[in-house]
Amino acid sequence: MKEQQVKSKKRVADHGEVFTAEREVKAMCDLVKQETERIESRFLEPACGNGNFLAEVLCRKLAVVKSRYGKSPFDYERYSVLAMTSLYGVDIMADNAEECRQRLFGIWNKEYTANAKAQANEQCREAVRYILRKNILCGDALTMLQADGSPIVFAEWSLVTGNQIKRRDFALDELLNRHEHEDHMNIFMIGWEYDEEVRAFIPSPIKEYPLTDYRRVQDYE
Repeated sequence: MKEQQVKSKKRVADHGEVFTAEREVKAMCDLVKQETERIESRFLEPACGNGNFLAEVLCRKLAVVKSRYGKSPFDYERYSVLAMTSLYGVDIMADNAEECRQRLFGIWNKEYTANAKAQANEQCREAVRYILRKNILCGDALTMLQADGSPIVFAEWSLVTGNQIKRRDFALDELLNRHEHEDHMNIFMIGWEYDEEVRAFIPSPIKEYPLTDYRRVQDYE
């Protein structure tokens, strides 16, 4: 069945909304194939629609999780959650953002249920729903504001050790305005950290949370 690329002519006229076709999505993801197959590699789609790109990336990541950890329900659960934490999206339309959350959860839950079998549990499912509420937002990536006028804030999730995960919240505008070289450091960047992987300064988080079991992230707000 051919995937719908336009919801309505009015949405096209008002918002320029046209969803990317599956063939193009796969071809573009193939350009960064190595990153799409890194479980922890983070992706941000600033006009995510209902999740065409993010869904493709998630499927690729979950395939890697299955190939590496499919024989261990515990490891599969842990790393499949990590894969989900790595995906971020913003869309100006609230229905698109919600569809994207539901779509990604559906993809993850189908694979999780099949692989974890009897060990699949509702606590983990609720944790993933919570992560999606924090990672897929309704807002404008140009103004970097959410629909309610507040700044777009994303949670960074890092699997630290065992089943412990660390959450740090960052404002999107500060992340995108980061300085790329150490010699650009200035007084306004006190507290920023230099990230060797991305070779850039990363601003201080606006909030940090205590280490917690990845299945209980929804208990801390």
